[in-house]
Parts: sequence; structure tokens; C-alpha cells
Amino acid sequence: QGQLVESGGGYVQPGGSLRLSCAASGFTFRNYNLDWLRQAPGKELEWVANINSGGDITDYANFVKGRFTISRDNAKSMLYLQMNSLKPEDTAIYYCRRGPWRGQGTQVTVSS
Repeated sequence: QGQLVESGGGYVQPGGSLRLSCAASGFTFRNYNLDWLRQAPGKELEWVANINSGGDITDYANFVKGRFTISRDNAKSMLYLQMNSLKPEDTAIYYCRRGPWRGQGTQVTVSS
């Protein structure tokens, strides 16, 4: 099953940037496609971005295209989400996911 631990969340003003990290352990990281998900207060969990095992194919939800970038470092078993031009509606708990498993999440709050 392994473990996924997110970090890097915080409080940022609209238009700002944050970089989320997800440290993976307990499984062969380079073999798996990975996702970022998020859940805003009172809303359903939603998919944000995906990256393939090799790191050369990515996909994004329309609401983050052009603002967020997913990447990975297979040598370090790390997944990243660079978030730019943040909006208040990006406020959510962000999770990394491998198949049915996800971490505990990291809170991102965008507010002036």
C-alpha cells in the first residue's frame, strides 16, 4: 500500500504561488501514475491533475490549466504541484493519490 505525505500548504494572497510536495514510500514510485486531488469546504473531492509514471505526460482539470504544473522526481520518490495565480476558489485540502490510496492532505487557503 505504501505511504503518501503531503506538505507545502499554507496561506497565500490571491495571485500568489505555492508549491506542494508529496513524499512517497513503501512502493515502487516510478511504476505508478499519480494524481493531485482537492476538496474545498462543503464540496466533493475533485481531481486536479495527473502525471504518468515516466513524468512526460500530464493532464489537468480545466479550472487549473495554465496555472498549475504537476511534476515528479522518480529518483527521490517525490510528487509536486506548482500552483501559480492562485484564486480564492482554490482554497481546499490538497491530496496526492496513487490508485485508491491518498495522503492526509495539506491545507491551502487563498484569501486577502
